[in-house]
Amino acid sequence: MTSTLDQVFAALGDGTRRQILTMLLEDDMAVTDVAEPFEMSLAAVSKHLAILTRAGLISQEKRGRVKWCKLEPQAMREAVVWIESFGQLEALNFDAFEEFLERELSD
Repeated sequence: MTSTLDQVFAALGDGTRRQILTMLLEDDMAVTDVAEPFEMSLAAVSKHLAILTRAGLISQEKRGRVKWCKLEPQAMREAVVWIESFGQLEALNFDAFEEFLERELSD
């Protein structure tokens, strides 16, 4: 359990990987389409995808000659349960959270 949770949090600890997950919220994407908005090599993006795959946050499937990425949101369940166990924390300030996400995505 802990190693899976560690992998999920380690994967989420990187802004590029969080941005990839946000992109995959819309729909499955080809690896080349995932890589397009980033100013890094396809190999570098592939390393990020491998980390997300090992954490179970995405799956990758070959369809013909194209490799596709799919979000696996249930993989975050353990992390969500762990975070929610701190229920005595203040309620989330959604305005501040929205501002945080905007800053993260604009970087």
